Amino acid sequence: MKGVNKLRELMIKRRKQLNLTQEEVAKQIGVSRSTYASYETGAINPSLDVAIRIKKVLMTNDDNIFLIKKVTNCDNISTA
Repeated sequence: MKGVNKLRELMIKRRKQLNLTQEEVAKQIGVSRSTYASYETGAINPSLDVAIRIKKVLMTNDDNIFLIKKVTNCDNISTA
């Protein structure tokens, strides 16, 4: 759960740095305030689509905030 705690901490810290309320972030990403609050508390995890929207709103370049890994080498991927 260490990654989940880091996610929560980074989301809250960045939202506050931008002087945004949970309501404002929620509106921008298309969810209710209570749903967004649940993301911050770790009660539920956002879908990948919502996580990307949160990342854009919070304007962070840290892909690890949402544990998103970039594929850099596709040579070993099987298409069978």
